[in-house]
Order: sequence, then structure tokens, then C-alpha cells
Amino acid sequence: MPVTDSLLKTYADADGLELGGMVNRGEVSPLELVECAATLIDRINPRLNAVVHKLYDMARAAAATVDRSAPFAGVPYLLKELASSWEGAPLTNSSKYLEKLVATFDGENVKRTKAAGFLLVGKSNAPENGWSISTEPKLYGATKNPWKDGITAGGSSGGTAAAVAAHLIPLGEASDGAGSIRVPASCCGVVGLKPSRGRVTLAPSGDFWYGGAYFFCNSRTVRDTAAYLDAMAGALPGDVYTPPTPAESWLTLSRRAPRKLRVGYTVTPPNGTGIDPQVKAAVEATARTLAGLGHDVEVHDMALDGTAAWKTYTRMCTVETAVVFDFLATLVGRPVTENDVEPITWAVIQRGRSLKATEHASDVEQLRQLSRSVATDLAPYDIYVTPTLTHLPRPMGFYDMAMTDLDAYNAKWTDAAFMFPFNFSGQPAISLPLAQSSDGIPIGVQLIGRYGDEATVLATSAVLEQEMPWKDRRPPTSA
Repeated sequence: MPVTDSLLKTYADADGLELGGMVNRGEVSPLELVECAATLIDRINPRLNAVVHKLYDMARAAAATVDRSAPFAGVPYLLKELASSWEGAPLTNSSKYLEKLVATFDGENVKRTKAAGFLLVGKSNAPENGWSISTEPKLYGATKNPWKDGITAGGSSGGTAAAVAAHLIPLGEASDGAGSIRVPASCCGVVGLKPSRGRVTLAPSGDFWYGGAYFFCNSRTVRDTAAYLDAMAGALPGDVYTPPTPAESWLTLSRRAPRKLRVGYTVTPPNGTGIDPQVKAAVEATARTLAGLGHDVEVHDMALDGTAAWKTYTRMCTVETAVVFDFLATLVGRPVTENDVEPITWAVIQRGRSLKATEHASDVEQLRQLSRSVATDLAPYDIYVTPTLTHLPRPMGFYDMAMTDLDAYNAKWTDAAFMFPFNFSGQPAISLPLAQSSDGIPIGVQLIGRYGDEATVLATSAVLEQEMPWKDRRPPTSA
């Protein structure tokens, strides 16, 4: 079914709520939106490699059943090729070990995605098992940054972020265990919210990295992010983490300018490493903007020993990863071998298997204590502002999963020093594309709120979206 150039332009320029509203009013059909997405993916994705599975026929078949009153009725959507289960879609985790696996059921997050009106047009690229802040899996090849050749699109949600930045879709799934929503948001110039711990249920899983892993989205607008939170949020009976929920919708709250805030900010990484001067300038410009709006703003460097905390966090994650691969063996029908996965993945599994139960329990307790210390340190602030990444996007190949030395590999993640602390603290954190480098590369700035207070984070983000707008920026590779 061909679509007109006029409709393609409308589709590419719109965010998800605008497209859903068009379907609500009968101005366009869900099927027409699917064809727009398919046309643009076919046209532009060969230059990006953001979409690794095209599922147009699934979307076409589902288009007739969409609830046209849903907020995102008929809006094309990409599911990240990692963990989330959409019945009938591949579920490979970008790994040769799982390359024939197909999902047999809908996870709770997918059920909510469908109820919000989204139509799955494909799956987005991710590094194997998500263990990278670049997206260069051996199975599918690297995702390219739509802003510039040769630099990373970020990871592990690099495929989604690149597709959203290139206007192939208005928003898509992203997930975050140590920055993987926010890092690619920064690299690609889009919005990336990591919600509060427990805000979106992990069902059917009982837990994931002790609350350190989060499933949400990348988008181009704050309002899409807020509306998506309305669609996805909510615990199920028995969930281990249950943050407080406001009486009003997050979309409504995001539209309400915040009262006078106490704002802290830092340009000093908690692991003692350096920071790019352009990144520093972006954070300081954000602080000045907030001060100019009447908020109380002050410098406050984190008390956290980021280097020690990173070692504890990644050691905990290796055990959790080994457990996951033991479960995956029941689906594949045999245990994973060294030849089935990339070298760093194998190193992670082996490290996890080598640790004693008492060592793991000690790591978890340390992380619980660190969670308390980070939250206490930042408790005086309604909003805390940091860099997303301490440096501009690295060259492709910088985060090399062909490495075999796990400690050396993990030590390369210093650019993401402001990411993982808020995975274990559970606080909401959003990356906003508030600046660009001298050669036009996006620079993300991160806003952190108190646990359970996405409302203030989103409301402040919406104000910054007006004061430091990014809407008219478009990468060279885009629709």
C-alpha cells in the first residue's frame, strides 16, 4: 500500500501522541501509519542498521484490531532485541546462541504496549546480552549514529535511539541496566527516561539485577515520555518494589511548571576521571537556565566512590547473568558454550559462576547500603543535574566485546560514571538533548529526582524543552 509524500512528511515530523491523535480523530488509519514506517525503514535503515528484524506483516495484521481511542493508537513501534517477549517475534538477545528463538508469549510490558495502541513494525539492534554502551553485536553488525559516521550510537538501546533520532518511529522500547536508555539518548540526541525502581513491573520476572534493570523507551518529546509512563507504569500484586504513585497522570503533571526548586549540579565525575569541556559547558548552561527561571541552584559533587561502587555493581551483575544463561539453556535445549557467545559475554558468565554465594550476598548488601547513601546525599535536592556521558560519543570499536579481560573491559566504561549509581539507587533519571558539540554532535544532560518523583523530573524537563529546545535539530541521516 503506497503512501503519499505528504503523509510521509507528516508522519516523520510528528511525535507519538500527535500520530495517535490523528488516528483518534479518523484523519489517518493505523495501516497507513504502518506503511509510513515500513517505507522509511526500508529507505533509511540500510544506512543505520538500527532495525534488525522487519515485522511489517505482524503490524499490518494487528492494525485492524487497534483500539482507536488509545493514546498511541496505530503508532509504529520497535521492540529492543533484548529480553522483552512479544509473541511471534524473534527473541535472540543479539546472540548466536539464541538466533533461532521466537517468543511464545507476551510479557506484561508488551501487553501494556499493545493496550496503549502501538503496532510492532520491527525489532531494534542491541549488543549481545546488552553488555555494552555501544551497539555493535557480532550477530547483526553495528548500528551507526545518524549524526556522524564513525561514532557510536550508544548502547545498549542504540538501535532504538538511532531509529527515533532518524524519525523512522516516534518512540520505541529501550532498557537500562547501567545507562542503556540514557547513554544512547545522549549519543543520538533523543529523550531517555529511566523510571524509578519498580515503577514498571518486571513480570513475568520476579526481579532483575535487584531492581537495577529498567524497561522503558526512547522518544523525541517529553510529552511522549510522560504519556508512555502513564501507559506502562504500575506494579502487580507481590512485586518487590512499589514506588508511590501520584493521583494525576504523568502527562498532566508534566505540563505543570514546577514550583521553586532546590537544584544541585555537578561536573565532577564520582570516579575521578576527566570531563570534556563541551559536556561541562552543557551542564553549566543548564544550571544557569534553571537559575534564571528562579530556582535555587548550587554546586554539589557526589560523595560516592564511583570506582569501588562500579566494581561491586558489575560483580553482582555477572552472577545474575550466569543465572539467566542457565535459564536460557532450558529454552535452547543445551548449555551455552564459549563458541556460542562473544568473548566478553563468556567472561561475564564465567566470572558469575566463579563467585561464592556468600560473596554475592555481600555484594547485594553493599549495593543496598550504597543505594541509601546516594539517596541520602542527594535528598536535599528536588532535581540533581549531571552530564549524561562525560565525553562525546566514542569511535566505533571503543567498547570491544571481543575483549577477554572483563576487568579491563569494565574499566573502559568511565564515560558512564553518572549512569549506574541511579540504577542501584532506584531514582528516576532522564537524559535530555540540551546541547550540541562544535561539530553538531548531541550532548545529553541528565536530571535526577527523588525516588518515586518522576513528576518533578518530567515537569522540569518540559520547561527545559521550551527554554533549550531541540525539536528542530535533525541528523543528516533521517527521514
